[in-house]
Amino acid sequence: MRNPLRSVRVRPVTGETADPVDEMLPVGKLLALGTQHMLAAYAGIIAPPFIIGTALHLPTADLIFLISASLLASGLTTLLQTIGIWKIGVKLPLVQGVSFSGIASMIAIGKSHAGGAAAMQVIVGAVIVAAAVMFFAAPLYSKLLRFFPPLVMGAVVTVIGISLIPISIGWLQGDQGSKDFGSAKNVFIGLLTLLLTLVIVTYVPGFTKRVGMLVAMVIGTLVAMPLGMVDFSKLGSARVFAVPGLFHFGAPHFEPAAIVSMAIVMLVIMTEATADMLAIGHIVDRPVSPADVANGLRADCLGSVISGGLNGFQASAYGQNIGLLVMSRVKSRFAVAACGLILVVLALFPIVAAVVAIVPLPVLGGAGIAIFGLVAVNGLQTLSTVDFHDEQQGAINALIVAATLTMGILPIAAPNFYAHFPSWIQTVFGSGIASGAITAIVLNLLFNELKIGRRRAPAETTDSPAVSA
Repeated sequence: MRNPLRSVRVRPVTGETADPVDEMLPVGKLLALGTQHMLAAYAGIIAPPFIIGTALHLPTADLIFLISASLLASGLTTLLQTIGIWKIGVKLPLVQGVSFSGIASMIAIGKSHAGGAAAMQVIVGAVIVAAAVMFFAAPLYSKLLRFFPPLVMGAVVTVIGISLIPISIGWLQGDQGSKDFGSAKNVFIGLLTLLLTLVIVTYVPGFTKRVGMLVAMVIGTLVAMPLGMVDFSKLGSARVFAVPGLFHFGAPHFEPAAIVSMAIVMLVIMTEATADMLAIGHIVDRPVSPADVANGLRADCLGSVISGGLNGFQASAYGQNIGLLVMSRVKSRFAVAACGLILVVLALFPIVAAVVAIVPLPVLGGAGIAIFGLVAVNGLQTLSTVDFHDEQQGAINALIVAATLTMGILPIAAPNFYAHFPSWIQTVFGSGIASGAITAIVLNLLFNELKIGRRRAPAETTDSPAVSA
């Protein structure tokens, strides 16, 4: 097995090419690919601070500050994850953004403190402490890697894709609460963007094919302009330059109950991040070891500590960008590092972020359908290496996948299913990705790892063929 921690290789004498993951592309291509990754992640990054800030009744100025802080923290954590420092960062093309997993818990904490700045002080304190504790626990958590064979990986990655698709459908309909939400106009623009993406990726040669989604989004935005779907007023109200300050809402408060709640959220995030790292490892043909997982989780946790200091929330790997890797076939981690730099620029120059913000949500939705669906397809490809034909073991494997998909889809199909359960169950199982991963791991442990009188099927070992991008 190749060493997963190789640095960039330069061989001017022999001319041997570098590993695709470590390939340094020309600046123009890096910026184009980085912008494409940024556009795929942008709406996801700004949504949690907007939702949480609105629920806590923060004024508009504080909402804008939260969004800038989240963009800055996401950019810095993406750089940390892709470039790496010491044993921090998995050094794979992994975009980091704000996790959705903690939204419900943070709103609950906020309501118990009457919202506003006081609530943010408790939330920030809990995020910092929980992330710092998990930073040191990352090596222990990474030992669970043996419980992610292709059966588990394929099922979980499929759940990741399925869980993301409703997000793109929501974007396709436009701004929720607006008078044209779900209108034929919005859906048309979204589907046009999807169709353009397919046409460009299929028929257009050269580098344009690699950034097909970006080109399709630009065209989709241009078409949307005469239809009145592009809000240029966002440009006029944006400041040219602003630096998010530390502890904007005041010194953090450390309350045990809130810290425990955020620690549970961090465990959920670490489960999702592990699945994402393993999926990325398969796609770029660089198998991920327990040490790599520990390095990646340290980056997530340190990024979350930094985010807390910037008044932001937990950092997490973004599954939606996995689909972009499959679409573009560009595996360079430096293309994603460029995305991190762009996010930092957006955070420091709100006027630049406003330019990105004018891209209509339906355009993002059309592109999202393509890239999120590709994540699920990649999971199905991994499952194709699993034995479903053996008379006894095949049935067990099929039932494990069936249960995983059911538990993963449950929070989407019935959002209030866990409403009357204890809060910690709502936190853990309210995430389809986390509940699906837990289901797959536990059932595989019971019926394959412990074997319960049965042999393990050959296709379930971690040595089975990696999924090719």
